[in-house]
Amino acid sequence: MHLVTFEHHERKGVGVRANGAIVDLNEADSRIPSDMKSFLGGGSSNFEAATKAVEKGDGVIEDEVKILAPISNPEKIICIGLNYADHAAESGMPIPEEPIVFSKYASSIIGQGDEICAPSTSSQVDYEVELVVVVGKSGRNISESRARSHVAGYMVGHDVSARDYQLEKPGGQWMLGKTFDTFAPIGPDLVTEDEVPDPHSLDIRCILNDQTVQDSNTEQLIFNVDQLIVYLSHVFTLTPGDMIFTGTPPGVGMAREPQLWLKGGDLVTCEVEGLGSLQNPVVAG
Repeated sequence: MHLVTFEHHERKGVGVRANGAIVDLNEADSRIPSDMKSFLGGGSSNFEAATKAVEKGDGVIEDEVKILAPISNPEKIICIGLNYADHAAESGMPIPEEPIVFSKYASSIIGQGDEICAPSTSSQVDYEVELVVVVGKSGRNISESRARSHVAGYMVGHDVSARDYQLEKPGGQWMLGKTFDTFAPIGPDLVTEDEVPDPHSLDIRCILNDQTVQDSNTEQLIFNVDQLIVYLSHVFTLTPGDMIFTGTPPGVGMAREPQLWLKGGDLVTCEVEGLGSLQNPVVAG
């Protein structure tokens, strides 16, 4: 199931892509919540109702709606650094023995087609395509054998990064460098876990204007989805709607010679196999 958050005639809701249309779930069944976080929190009953709504076949033509970020109000946006071996190598850093964890704020979230604002205070704004895991069921101290049962689905994500803030500020400011407004594009769809049999075998790429700048596969992840869920949940409870940005492959602008930074007028396209294409223009802030 390809879930979306959409706006149609000034009304926002949760829908499903089906046969070139968007099925409005709340309109089909008023018991279904109209926001994605609440929908996921309702568990299997909401998914069963959504399946019945899609079977009715009623929907709005995709071109008539605006697709928004699938989730705008997560409790947590958790990010993993240096989680591709070849990216660690290009960054000149050792392969981590444990996941490197930082966070973003919900204020950094944007959706398909929204503008990334490259702030005037940074001259080193970088791109990072990522596979994003969306939590569907709460849990703490989750075992590896149960980890996948806590996953609602997956999205394309873009971990936009101001490298001068992240790496050159006193003490390093990973969070500040990662969480400027507009620095977390996600979407366009949330693809449910059952449609992604193996999240560790997906082609992943980033295209800057007409140039493919990142091109890899999630088989290169150092810490896989299950291991990340185990590691994170021993510290804090994971809740429905939480997002885990799982890291980026090699090819980032920081590691290129000459270095390549985002600027106003650029167009960034992030793609993960089976999850869709996330496209955002860049404007100077």
